[in-house]
Amino acid sequence: VQLQASGGGLVQAGGSLRLSCEASGPNFSTLLMGWFRQAPGKERDFVAAVHWTGVKSYYEDSVKGRFTISRDDAKNMVYLQMNNLTPEDTAVYYCAASSKWYSPSRSDVYDYWGQGTLVTVSS
Repeated sequence: VQLQASGGGLVQAGGSLRLSCEASGPNFSTLLMGWFRQAPGKERDFVAAVHWTGVKSYYEDSVKGRFTISRDDAKNMVYLQMNNLTPEDTAVYYCAASSKWYSPSRSDVYDYWGQGTLVTVSS
């Protein structure tokens, strides 16, 4: 599975962005899909994930109510809608895919990673 993330950019605080991740390869609809982010000088952290059924989603506490993860299995796409952005959301955002269904917030669960897209939020 190859993953291509896009949609990053520069936005003012309070603004919105939608990140996209296109997957190529078989069995996309059976994969757990996640978004992680890495701020400068920090470790890569979990942001959100969506179960392969599309019914269950998971969020890191600081993004709950602001970010929404979704998937379109017909297009092999996963999205991250980010609203009310703050400077603390500035990071490189990575999409990831896992053939496992447990522990969606753990980076070591994921088998495949995209190249990352930079989100910069100005104050």
